[in-house]
Amino acid sequence: MVMAEDRRLDDELRAPFIYRDDDTLDKPFQYAQFKRLLRYMAPFPKLIWGAFAATAGGIAVALVTPYLIGRTIDVAIAGKRTGLLAALTLALLALYVCNFAAARVRIYLTNKLGQNVILRLRQDLFSHVQSLSFDFFDKRPAGSVLVRIMNDVNALQDLFTNGIINSLTNLITLFGIVVIMLSLNVRLALVTMVVVPFMFLLSTRLRVLIRRSWQVVRVRMSRINAHLNEAIQGMRVTEAYVRQEENQRFFERMNAEYVEKFRRATGLSAVFWPIVDITGSVGTVLLFWYGVHLLTAGEVTVGLLVAFANYLGNFWTPISQLGQLYNQLLVAMASSERIFEYLDTRPTITSRPQAPALPPIRGEVVFDQVVFDYAPGKRALHGVSFRVQPGETVALVGHTGAGKSTVINLLARFYDVTSGRILIDGKDIRDVDLATLRSQIGIVLQDTFIFSGTIMDNIRYGRPDATDEEVIAAAKAVHADEFIRQLEHGYFTEVRERGSRLSMGQRQLLSFARAILANPKILILDEATASIDTHTEHLIQLGLRALLRGRTSFVVAHRLSTIREADQILVFQDGRIVERGTHGVLMRNKGYYHHLVLTQYRFMA
Repeated sequence: MVMAEDRRLDDELRAPFIYRDDDTLDKPFQYAQFKRLLRYMAPFPKLIWGAFAATAGGIAVALVTPYLIGRTIDVAIAGKRTGLLAALTLALLALYVCNFAAARVRIYLTNKLGQNVILRLRQDLFSHVQSLSFDFFDKRPAGSVLVRIMNDVNALQDLFTNGIINSLTNLITLFGIVVIMLSLNVRLALVTMVVVPFMFLLSTRLRVLIRRSWQVVRVRMSRINAHLNEAIQGMRVTEAYVRQEENQRFFERMNAEYVEKFRRATGLSAVFWPIVDITGSVGTVLLFWYGVHLLTAGEVTVGLLVAFANYLGNFWTPISQLGQLYNQLLVAMASSERIFEYLDTRPTITSRPQAPALPPIRGEVVFDQVVFDYAPGKRALHGVSFRVQPGETVALVGHTGAGKSTVINLLARFYDVTSGRILIDGKDIRDVDLATLRSQIGIVLQDTFIFSGTIMDNIRYGRPDATDEEVIAAAKAVHADEFIRQLEHGYFTEVRERGSRLSMGQRQLLSFARAILANPKILILDEATASIDTHTEHLIQLGLRALLRGRTSFVVAHRLSTIREADQILVFQDGRIVERGTHGVLMRNKGYYHHLVLTQYRFMA
């Protein structure tokens, strides 16, 4: 039956499921990785030693109490020494009080230690993830990164709050009990522990099944989480296509499968403790069966038998808890491996050692034979070269995938060129400090990201030290002030996640205000007006003119109205510049740009 259950669980784990990367599977114990985890405890020596002191007190009480009970029976009660009985009773009461106090202190300190370790680990992980380059996020969904920072770090919590300290406690307690029992009576100790190997073999096999059954449960939960994420994100599409009933049936089926696997896992888990209890009971039966024989022969006393019974009762708990520690370690190894995988990932885009700060720039930009591959065999730019004078506005035009966004990603050094070079004021952007480069480049994207917080905070995001007056002035420059003042609390109105309270046009106006406030010398507008209605677009054209004046600007746009007045237009096709010039010149040439413009007019008509 056990082997059949094992094969069934293997089949469950082999079955395909969603986001396997986010599920905790079996990992072998790795001592080097465990040592690395322990280093996160090093900054908290007071908590560690305090927990050990409290633990030592609890161990001492646990080892002394059964012996004292035995002596009370053999000496005080058997000898009818009431004074000694009262004294020993008070001593036992004091020991129980000390044990209670030590346990409270230990629990408090270990929980505080565990939370501090988890706090530090999560902060390190989040800080490191923020330093990683765009290619890292290109390969991973946001949900996967979130799981690493939250779920995998949380999976280590039990290990740090209970596992490490408790395992040392159990090992010392177990060793102390065995030594005391052997010192009291070797034969009685060996008889009572004869069932230990059988319990160990049976419980080890059962624990494997329990652990794997809970893995199946986690797999099912991952499926539910993935479906819920898609269902919530795509709720509008679901309602538009009237797919609620189909979604409901699909969710009910997944939920029923989860409940079934959960019940099976809890059923296996429920078997473990009865096995421990039965094994302990067999050991107790053997104790009293052989103990009575020795008692009859006068080789042991009643008090010794009672002491042995108490020690035996305390013997099984550390064994079972050490088995639980092994499970915790396996989970911790799986989670820590995934955490350290991120922590060991180095950003591909960094400042070179001792790279000088980029001084305030004029805004001259040169692309010199720039070639870029997103991946081997996936070339995005083929030897692109152009020069932009300070203060010029350059429009990048072409079909989707032509290479426009790649140009601006390289200019902001979100990626590095495969070959060639990019110069700003004659300096290769790879040779200057990355932070000082990006601080002088402003970017407004089509998919504008609005953070939770106030309107004021969102506009101030690029310049945290800006005054309220400067924020308001920036909003007025792009004609956002009017709609902001109509909100319930004006500039101090709280916007929900991703600015869901605002229209697409309003969010983009805020991004324009954010860019103006940052006052960059180079400005990038990546499809920044693609989703704005005609009325809103008319309002921001005036603001755009003020925004672009005196700045080197790169405008990626499909709408002709946003690029007609550009100083030069670069027309991209398949990662190459196929035409360049002003709008008038390109229209007279009747080339690829002329074709794009006529196509847009026909589409709009």
